[in-house]
Amino acid sequence: MKFFIDTANLAQIKEAQDLGILDGVTTNPSLMAKEGISGDANVIAHYKAICDIVDGDVSAEVIATDFDNMVKEGEALAALNPKIVVKVPMIKDGVKAIKYFSSKGIKTNCTLVFSSGQALLAAKAGATYVSPFVGRLDDISTDGLALIEDIRLIYDNYGYETQILAASVRHPMHIIECAKMGADVMTGPLSAILALLKHPLTDSGLAQFLADHAKAAGK
Repeated sequence: MKFFIDTANLAQIKEAQDLGILDGVTTNPSLMAKEGISGDANVIAHYKAICDIVDGDVSAEVIATDFDNMVKEGEALAALNPKIVVKVPMIKDGVKAIKYFSSKGIKTNCTLVFSSGQALLAAKAGATYVSPFVGRLDDISTDGLALIEDIRLIYDNYGYETQILAASVRHPMHIIECAKMGADVMTGPLSAILALLKHPLTDSGLAQFLADHAKAAGK
C-alpha cells in the first residue's frame, strides 16, 4: 500500500519524505488555507515547492465546479509538474472532466466519494485514483471501512485500474484496516503515520536492551 500524507505543511511533508516511506501528497483548499496559503500565485508556488520535496504524485485540486473551468484549471495544474494529479470533485461535470483528462493522459484523483456507485462512475470515467472518505463517513455513524471493502470488490470484479485512495484517514487502525481490505493508497496526517511506529513492548524492550548493555559495559 502506498502512503500519502494529507497536508500542505512543507515541514511535515519533508519529515515524512525523510522517513523513507512517503509515496505522495494530497492537498485541498482547506489544507492550503490552514497553512495561510491564499491567492492563485501563492498556491501555484506552494504546489511547486511540494513537488520539489516528494518523489511521487501530488494531488492538486481544482476550485471550479463547471466542466469548462475544471478543464482550464486542471490543464494549468498538470502543466506545473509531471507529478501533479488533478483532483476533481465527484459531481456530474467532474465525471465529464475526469473522462476528458484521462483521454489526454492527465492523471486524476476523484475526491469527495462517499458511495460505491460514485466510485464506479469514477472508474468508468478513467480516474487514476478514487478517494473514498473513511473518517467523514465514520463521523455520521456510517462504516467508512465497509465502503473501501465494497469498492475493492467492484473494481476486482471488472478489472478497473483506478487505484483506491483511502482518504480522511484519522488514526493508525484506519491504516491497518484499509491495508487488510486491499486499498491501494492511504492518505492521512503525519500523526497517524508516525503512530504506526509505536508499541509499548518496543519501548520497554529497547529500554531493557540499553540497560543490559550499560550493565555489561560497567556503566
